[in-house]
Amino acid sequence: MAANMATASTVIGLSSSSFSPKRTCLSSGFVKPIAVGNPLRQARASGGRFTCNFQRDWLRRDLNVIGFGLIGWLAPSSIPAIDGKSLTGLFFESIGTELAHFPSPPALTSQFWLWLVTWHLGLFITLTFGQIGFKGRTEDYF
Repeated sequence: MAANMATASTVIGLSSSSFSPKRTCLSSGFVKPIAVGNPLRQARASGGRFTCNFQRDWLRRDLNVIGFGLIGWLAPSSIPAIDGKSLTGLFFESIGTELAHFPSPPALTSQFWLWLVTWHLGLFITLTFGQIGFKGRTEDYF
């Protein structure tokens, strides 16, 4: 009887759908139809080989970026803007508070984690923008 019920029942909603793959061509001012082919067979100026325009020295190891980025973050984060205290001061104060009971780690509800994440996120963003904007050669700017 279970075999009869399994063969006799149909799934409603799937019997009328067609699974034929249709290609839709989007055309607008932003999306233009292009001919898609095998990219390995396209003739290019490089003889069919792929070339990479990525700069290999993207991580310009220049101490000026680190120095200016650190100063660029320490100066604004030391302005007393949070109830008369600076972000750097609050962060260092929370370090001292947590070191007072050193063997035990900071509690998850401690303000230390907020200041730690905020301070380091600001430093990371400043250094990232410094890395993007600074070319690594001081003769371009001075």
